[in-house]
Amino acid sequence: MAARQPGALTPGLRQVPVPAPDLETIVSLAKRRGFVFPSAEIYGGFANAYDYGPLGVELKRNIREAWWRSMVQERDDVVGLDAALITNPLVWVGSGHVANFTDPLVDCKRCQRRFRADHLEEGAYGEVPRDANGNPLCPYDGGELTEPRQFNMMFRTQVGPVADEANMAYLPPETAQGIFVNFVNVQQAMRRKLPFGIAQTRVSFRNEITPGRFIFRTLEFEQMEMEYFCMPPRDRDNPTEYLALHRQWVEERLRWYIEVIGIAPERLRLRDHDRDELSHYSAATTDIEYLFPWGWGELEGIAARTDFDLSSHAKLSGQPLTYFDEETGQHVIPWVIEPAAGLTRTLAVVLLDAYSEEPDEKGEKRVVLKFKPRLAPIKVAVLPLSKNDALRPTARRVYDMLRPLWMTQYDETQSIGRRYRRQDEIGTPCCVTIDFQTVGEDGQPGDDCVTIRDRDTQEQVRVPISGLVAALEERVPRC
Repeated sequence: MAARQPGALTPGLRQVPVPAPDLETIVSLAKRRGFVFPSAEIYGGFANAYDYGPLGVELKRNIREAWWRSMVQERDDVVGLDAALITNPLVWVGSGHVANFTDPLVDCKRCQRRFRADHLEEGAYGEVPRDANGNPLCPYDGGELTEPRQFNMMFRTQVGPVADEANMAYLPPETAQGIFVNFVNVQQAMRRKLPFGIAQTRVSFRNEITPGRFIFRTLEFEQMEMEYFCMPPRDRDNPTEYLALHRQWVEERLRWYIEVIGIAPERLRLRDHDRDELSHYSAATTDIEYLFPWGWGELEGIAARTDFDLSSHAKLSGQPLTYFDEETGQHVIPWVIEPAAGLTRTLAVVLLDAYSEEPDEKGEKRVVLKFKPRLAPIKVAVLPLSKNDALRPTARRVYDMLRPLWMTQYDETQSIGRRYRRQDEIGTPCCVTIDFQTVGEDGQPGDDCVTIRDRDTQEQVRVPISGLVAALEERVPRC
């Protein structure tokens, strides 16, 4: 497997492990602070299923909007789509998923646990025991494993009141196919010329056997994908220009993770798929990988899918999925570049990479999530110095003023130091404190000023309430 550091963007950087001590630290923080909960926990949970709490919902939304802003809003060659989740099952026949979307499954004859055979070989369960012939054994009890058999990872469902094969449908295992079957609709409705892209974010479902690594791989997950359609190459066997376009998208997507999302470049790398890894239709595929606590893992794949999908759907449906080239007067089948990212997996990486332990103002350890301000679930916290009734009216007035502009949290319980720690731990960039100097005391008028505390530097600056919005806009982008 060819792995290399990320090219010109991050030359010569050494590999640095994630700042979190271990995955369990992040899982604990995520639950305690309302980012991610185990699904149906009161019933014992459900394997590989998670619920996103109030802060997790906001973090997901901010990552999704950052992707949409970069991929659609700031470009003039990409438009959006929201295709149906449940659609004609022939879509999944034409895409090849019904026949080929399978993984090798093995069972332990002793404990009955099931594993993906490739995960055992790739080290997902650590160093597994082996028999005298070198075959892997169960990583839990050393039991003998069955011969691998293929199982399809698509979830089936029924449409209508009668449960039979005629009414069978599938939950989507990926985002791309809704884009391909709508190619002509979008191209004609939006009068687009090649090259152009169609972007989509939505939930996908895969009936996978996973090693249980938090939200890295789950049954239900949200994807952010874009299909970039371009003219077919002049030489199909030597598509130089097409592969150059693929490399441009690889570099662009790597730049997004570093500059927009704020991932440390030394924990990112590019891995080009070897020939024996490539799908039969792929001219090239490159993964952007992150250095997780258990090792390198895929964060996003950028695939050169050629014209496989459009050609397959056109053949099965009998409907042409072509583009009319005005220069040559011919209908052509576009080729495609596909940057495909996992939103929920990106959220896991953002949590891991933002985690920091450092001294606070008193020299004691504090935990900080150093999100990029645009990604932070809560942008501003309004904190009266205490629960004193004299502070509350002004604090609520400030809170009401800021809420329309930023996701804002109001907190007046416990000491101000503990509240600072809570906001640090959820990644809030700025805290605004209202004290007795603000409102006045002992018959003396207040100065109507508040204190802004910076999350990362812990520096504090005093500003008038009338200038608070302007001061915060210098530090935190509006929602």
